[in-house]
Amino acid sequence: MNTALNTSVSSSLDETLACELDTLSRAGLRRAMRVVERGAGAQITLDGAPAIDFSSNNYLGIANDPRVAQAAATQLLQSHTTGSAAARLISGTHPAHAELERDLARFKGSEAALLFASGYAANTGTIPVVVGKHDAIYADELNHASLIDGARLSRAEVRVFPHTDLNALRAMLQDDAGKFRRQMIVVDGVFSMDGDLFPLDELVPVAREYGAWTYVDDAHATGILGAHGRGSAEHFGVEDEIDIVMGTLGKAIGTAGAFISGSATLIEYLMNRARAFIFTTAAPPALAAATREAIRIVRDEPWRRQRLAQNARLLRDGLRDIGHLAGGDQDGYIVPVVLGDAERTAAIGRALCERGFLVGAVRPPTVPRGRSRLRITVSTSHTREQISGLVEALRIVLR
Repeated sequence: MNTALNTSVSSSLDETLACELDTLSRAGLRRAMRVVERGAGAQITLDGAPAIDFSSNNYLGIANDPRVAQAAATQLLQSHTTGSAAARLISGTHPAHAELERDLARFKGSEAALLFASGYAANTGTIPVVVGKHDAIYADELNHASLIDGARLSRAEVRVFPHTDLNALRAMLQDDAGKFRRQMIVVDGVFSMDGDLFPLDELVPVAREYGAWTYVDDAHATGILGAHGRGSAEHFGVEDEIDIVMGTLGKAIGTAGAFISGSATLIEYLMNRARAFIFTTAAPPALAAATREAIRIVRDEPWRRQRLAQNARLLRDGLRDIGHLAGGDQDGYIVPVVLGDAERTAAIGRALCERGFLVGAVRPPTVPRGRSRLRITVSTSHTREQISGLVEALRIVLR
């Protein structure tokens, strides 16, 4: 082995990457991980110091509910099993996985559901096997990165339409009439950075008129929207009219993983074709047991959704009082305060941390250049005093 040559190559790699990191630093885009320990409610320990969390997607406060942890612990003690030890189609399917998929299908009002390791895996695993290079995808310009990557992997023709602009979508579909084997419209139910909703009740008639399938990423709506928390399709009254729904388990549900829900035929097809499902070791049975308990809490405790809406309105009213209108839906629990400049956004995020509040300081590539923002998320767990404290801190640091 030529040690000198290997050292030279390694040094060259490190030097190149160090230059790239310096470029990110100068643009205010360099990131670092924080160490967070969750306590009661919205209390956290951030890099060893106490803080209030206004950055996570733990919308319903279930991620630190002791009943969910107890369900996982009970499963571990009963089965003496930590990992699943195999992919689902080999020997990795535990009864807890099958039970959870049945629970998810009942919860979403669909014929069947299929578990994936993450929302990213679900989107990049599903979209490329449903449509391909002879097909077309119509995507909202603010779709999540996993939807964008899933569309790219499909090799389908991708048409991007302006955000929630159904007239532009209709014009694209009309222009493409007869050109493609299959057409699928892919959107977020709730957009993760802006907090607004796609009007699915208006989307469905357009899709049906042109024979297009519908795919909704419901990551930030599952467990929250709708009378029973089933998501954006329930909220808009079109549950039976969306072809494919993706939901995540690591946000309002409070555990980890994701799922696709839809027809029994769709789920069997994905089980046989989706590489992100086939070639992945199954999640631990204890995680499935914890998720079943979390779904039960979502179903049986509607007060969580009601308090979340109240807290969202309280925060938005507070921001309005200090002269900063937040974007997104008026009752939205994702509250964006667009600042524009990436460096200023990062600086304000640090200033809030110094005052004991963790808020997402979101910069490119997560959002477009010039659209950096504070992404504030409220939860059922926040108290009035915590929300008022954040508003006061914002009043000071945003001056």
